[in-house]
Amino acid sequence: MDWGYILDFIYEAAYLLGVFGFFIFIAVWKGRQTTINLILGLYLALLITLEFPNYELIFGNLDSTTDAAAKLGFFGLITLLTTTLFWRIMPDEFKEKKFESFGRKLLLAAAATVLMMIFSFHVLPVTDFLSPGTPVQSLFAPAEYFFWWLLVPLLVLFMV
Repeated sequence: MDWGYILDFIYEAAYLLGVFGFFIFIAVWKGRQTTINLILGLYLALLITLEFPNYELIFGNLDSTTDAAAKLGFFGLITLLTTTLFWRIMPDEFKEKKFESFGRKLLLAAAATVLMMIFSFHVLPVTDFLSPGTPVQSLFAPAEYFFWWLLVPLLVLFMV
């Protein structure tokens, strides 16, 4: 193992923990229903992003870094809109305190993290910012695992 590999692993582990930290913050601060709405919004944003007409025509004329940032921004905007849609049509928040049912919030945050990680390695151009070949990518990046990782958050939603 060389230092480059170790630094790449630390960088990806920090990305994974940062995403998880963001989702656990949302779950504790806003509640379980917001996290559920966010997970459903991520699923719908995936569908819209994959089937968006002329997607490559719109983002194809940019250089690689600008293209990656524009695609991430577009996905973020679509996720914000779809999450807002679910927030409007889903039932009201659970009446609970910040750290009440923390185990469920932890599971929901983990499910949202799994979604974000598989989107990062299959749909979004996050790999332009990360180096390939680290253990985090070997867990989420193989194409044969994509479908099975998509099922994990649905099972969590079913259990919670």
